[in-house]
Amino acid sequence: MTDKKLPNDYLNYPHRAYGMDHDKYDWSMLSERPKFDWPDGKKLALWINVPIQFFPLDQRGDPFKVPGGMTMPYPDLRHFSLRDYGNRVGIYRLLDAFEKYRIKPTFAINSAVATRAPYLLEQINSRKDSIICHGLHMDALHHAGLSEAQERDLIKQAIDQLNESTATDIRGWLSPAKNQSPNTLELLREQGISYVCDWVNDELPYSMKTQGGSITAMPLSTEMEDYFLIQRNFHSEQSWLEQVCDACDFLIDEASTQGARLLSLTVHPWLMGQPHRIHYLEQALEYLSSREEIWHAGADEIHAHWAAQNNAA
Repeated sequence: MTDKKLPNDYLNYPHRAYGMDHDKYDWSMLSERPKFDWPDGKKLALWINVPIQFFPLDQRGDPFKVPGGMTMPYPDLRHFSLRDYGNRVGIYRLLDAFEKYRIKPTFAINSAVATRAPYLLEQINSRKDSIICHGLHMDALHHAGLSEAQERDLIKQAIDQLNESTATDIRGWLSPAKNQSPNTLELLREQGISYVCDWVNDELPYSMKTQGGSITAMPLSTEMEDYFLIQRNFHSEQSWLEQVCDACDFLIDEASTQGARLLSLTVHPWLMGQPHRIHYLEQALEYLSSREEIWHAGADEIHAHWAAQNNAA
């Protein structure tokens, strides 16, 4: 075995820079940004994200299988029917819990759900909560293998369909599997989207650059997501509850010296809407609703307040 040294130019490549290797946003330390508060001097904004999803039974998994999707050979009726359970049964348990503890959820909706479950869309729309476009469906991924024209059509179809079904002007976007192509941000800005939820590298919104103007990254935590913790990492429901409360306490304490913070939690109806899990969600909501330092708001409201305070789009 011989020693081989890397060439001197090994680490020289386009966009290499301090803190990151791209020019999509201006890098900065969270602790060094100008301090600000949420409305009424609240220290922590709480964003409860509820995905309303459709997983095709015959998913292609191109270029990868979506987390939470079908895992068995076709037809995977076991997992397909469980996801359907979330949109027929589990979601209503979540809605009852939100009402009980006066929590404002945000709904990230696959536009395909609009044609498959119009009754559900009507109920969600009547609540006047924030609605985010979650792409066309959970097998319609955004990735570098798509041409710009293909992805533009995919994005436009999803947004137009959801706008029509909800009679609203959708401003937020969450890609299926949080996956983007090099063109996604540009194409979303082109379609009038103001904020995206795919980037998880912060605890406050921040501005990203596109040729059409700025677009806001609204960090939606994967680490605190119910699917990631309970299904992927095999944590117990009790552990999930404790981690939610711990994150809340820590961020409130940090905000008291460093300025406002954002706590984003994703809860899936097919997962937390189960009869053996809903109690843990209710306990989490009870604790969160008891903290006077928290601003309970939808993603649209959080983005609008942050943008106004930071002179952003």
